[in-house]
Amino acid sequence: QVQLVESGGGQVQAGGSLRLSCAASGRTFSGQTISWFRQAPGKDREFVAAITWGSGTYYAEAVKGRFTISRDSAKTTVHLQMNSLKPADTAVYYCARHFSGTFANSQGYDYWGQGTQVTVSS
Repeated sequence: QVQLVESGGGQVQAGGSLRLSCAASGRTFSGQTISWFRQAPGKDREFVAAITWGSGTYYAEAVKGRFTISRDSAKTTVHLQMNSLKPADTAVYYCARHFSGTFANSQGYDYWGQGTQVTVSS
């Protein structure tokens, strides 16, 4: 059983920064891609960023150049550095473990964290 635990959410003003973390317990992330998704009130869950086991990275167009996904050296924690935050980034952010399909499709993930709230005020 894999458990994913997000941390680092909070409230910031537009233009500010936050760093989210996703830690794995139980089995590790070994060999698998981990992604961040987000869900704003009344909207569908959307892909934000992914990092492969080989540290390849992928980003949604809306966050390119502002967000950076990374792993720690032990590969047990994945981070999402979010800079130049906008009110449109306000959402609950989830990390998830990918098992099949395209990274942007939430159906291809088997384990999800509980989510962490990010609120950006104007």
